Amino acid sequence: RTWPRTTRPGVKRVLVLATTTGYQIRSFGEAAARLGVRLVFASDRCDQLEDPWWDAAIPVRFHEMSPSVEAVVAACRGQALSGVLAVGDRPTVLAAHVSSALGLLGNSPWSAEVSRNKLATRRAFAAAGLLTPVFQVLPVSEPPSRLTSVAYPVVVKPLALSASQGVIRVDDEQALGHAIERVRRLLQTTDIAIERETAHGYVLIESFIPGREYAVEGVLTDGTLQIFAIFDKPDPLDGPFFEETIYVTPSRASTATQEAIIDAVGSAVRALELRHGPVHAECRVNDHGVYVLEVAARPIGGLCSRAIRFVGPDEKLATLEEVLLRHAIGEAVTGYRQMREATGVMMIPIPRRGVYRGVLGVEDARRVAGIDDVRVTAKPDVVIVPLPEGRSYLGFLFATSETSEDVVRALREAHAHLAFVIEREVTVTQ
Repeated sequence: RTWPRTTRPGVKRVLVLATTTGYQIRSFGEAAARLGVRLVFASDRCDQLEDPWWDAAIPVRFHEMSPSVEAVVAACRGQALSGVLAVGDRPTVLAAHVSSALGLLGNSPWSAEVSRNKLATRRAFAAAGLLTPVFQVLPVSEPPSRLTSVAYPVVVKPLALSASQGVIRVDDEQALGHAIERVRRLLQTTDIAIERETAHGYVLIESFIPGREYAVEGVLTDGTLQIFAIFDKPDPLDGPFFEETIYVTPSRASTATQEAIIDAVGSAVRALELRHGPVHAECRVNDHGVYVLEVAARPIGGLCSRAIRFVGPDEKLATLEEVLLRHAIGEAVTGYRQMREATGVMMIPIPRRGVYRGVLGVEDARRVAGIDDVRVTAKPDVVIVPLPEGRSYLGFLFATSETSEDVVRALREAHAHLAFVIEREVTVTQ
């Protein structure tokens, strides 16, 4: 798909770095068309094919930093870029290098690299005095040694995957060996091995943190953090896997808890030395306080951004993508606030591995009071894989209501109407 190309004088251009041309890219494209902003894409697609996605994207390789920076700078020569945005985790480091090379506001390459690596993040948080679980790193290719500093239960995590992929809770030494072997097999799959990440040679073992989990969305403007939304995650995330389902905002946590979350995320941002652009943070809260699990230098992923809706200074509604594009071209966004109604999204989990054939009950789900949309994104006749090996969802449910409680209720009721047809894979042998 192509987006409007305008040659009007003074048009603003924003460089968007992404791994795919998926749903989130389309959301940015639609927002850019509404604002009259020109998007310039850079993506890790084949450089031997002539514009396979019809978006004139600059071909880059996220594991080949110097030539990719040179390719982007050369392709953008003569174009006045206003800003750079990264969509997804892997592009954040290249975005930082490109921003630096072009003299644009952005994060330093060091801060982007640390925020992408769970071990480096833990070390930075611990050095800054933030609440941090006890942790230990192990090579994924060697038999697991006895844990020297971490007491069970523990959580096994790949260092550079997102969306809880490969994250497993284990309660004893025998289970630890099985979990590390499972993660090792995952990291050797073609889709991940092709990333050529050094971090994929290790796993992080950290103490399990009990408590409620929250997500925080915001933006940094030359070091100043503005919080857009705090999301509750009402479903418990205690393992053995950590598949997220419902996000709802505004948070139902107490004012004191929300203030503590904002303070902790601000401290985490400073510890990582992030300075400019969108941030997405994950936290756990218990009687000890707020544990910041991660701060990513990019916006919330997938279609989940539709669960954040803004009212602008002109009292018009705006999407997260519109606000981030305004920020990228240098406009002030401090006048944008969350709309009064509660909103939420359910990321529909994959119940089991198999061949997805279709879904029943979509119209019944749409008729549930409070439901705004039902988006089934799984493709028919494709093998679908649940966590911890998978990293996608069957689709998304969106709801709006007067209270967060009503939003959660609507999402659960709509989900109960859906029946997904998943057939067992047939193994072909010779």
